[in-house]
Amino acid sequence: MALTPRLAQFAAVARHEHVTRAAQELGVPQSTLSRAMVRLEEDLGVALFARRGRTVALTPAGRTFLRSVERALAEVDRAAESVRADADPAAGRVSFGFLHTLGTETVPGLIRGFRADHPRVRFQLVQNYGEAMIERMRAGGLDLCLTSPVPDAPDLVARRLDEQRLRLVVPDDHRLAGRRRVRLAETASELFVTLEPGYGLRRITDALCAEAGFTPRIAFEGEEAETLRGLVAAGLGVALLPPPAVPRPGVAELTVTAPRAVREIGVAWLDGRPDTPPVAAFKKFLLSRRGQLLP
Repeated sequence: MALTPRLAQFAAVARHEHVTRAAQELGVPQSTLSRAMVRLEEDLGVALFARRGRTVALTPAGRTFLRSVERALAEVDRAAESVRADADPAAGRVSFGFLHTLGTETVPGLIRGFRADHPRVRFQLVQNYGEAMIERMRAGGLDLCLTSPVPDAPDLVARRLDEQRLRLVVPDDHRLAGRRRVRLAETASELFVTLEPGYGLRRITDALCAEAGFTPRIAFEGEEAETLRGLVAAGLGVALLPPPAVPRPGVAELTVTAPRAVREIGVAWLDGRPDTPPVAAFKKFLLSRRGQLLP
């Protein structure tokens, strides 16, 4: 780390083979640059230059060091250009996370609507369950995430955008399949297929069943809602799921009348983290869709 500030100075002196001309390019006094090169050699313990007055020539060690320094400086330049490009108001990048169940219609529709006014903004899209997205956001890998339940944590800012009704999904030959509505308590004896613990929809399912007066008996746990629908169609249990993008054969989907079976969808971001212009614009767009998020 002590060497780092002097790398660009070393490269300039090596390029010009002249301390005065390098100092003029860098905008520093010639004496300051000379002392910096002496300290650099002392820190490394090797001679980088053969000196003839203010003219210098690289030693073999200096040439070896220069090759690595040029690569390092080029990488720094690329990194700087990358972050500048990501922050460009017109063509920057947004890292956006969302639940798998929102990926078929909701998120494509949101991005299409946003890019009508911001056609060059780029997106890095991440699908995952809520807790994993929040941890990734805390680590700096996401700018925003669309999740459920709406998180409540001191280091996050979260805003409720919409709610989505959940349906009881049963096989089409199930005893309840001919019904349009059902009380969740009527399923207390059923086997359930659910998402794994840690998923927001699993927590909601457990909470709704508890409110209905029972603990669900879990037959299968999965990671994706449409896989659960397939398990229901195969007669392996019932499930509480959001509406499908496309109707699935082999199942019946019933409205749950009690308790009120919904999940809230919200957007979250890390409190105190400054937004780049494209992130700020997309955040404003998402908040403007409150109550109109879902197709």
